[in-house]
Amino acid sequence: MAASLKAAKKMKIDYNIDREIYDNFVKACTRKGFTPNVIIERLMKKFNDTEQV
Repeated sequence: MAASLKAAKKMKIDYNIDREIYDNFVKACTRKGFTPNVIIERLMKKFNDTEQV
């Protein structure tokens, strides 16, 4: 029996942010056609590649 790959583990990040800043971020993402999680994933990928934000 062949071994199957384990599913990628997900990390939930809890943080506190000002509601107005969050709302502006979501609005900006929506205007560009992205969901906020796509932006976060891209930033995390960039950080993993370059170790800079």
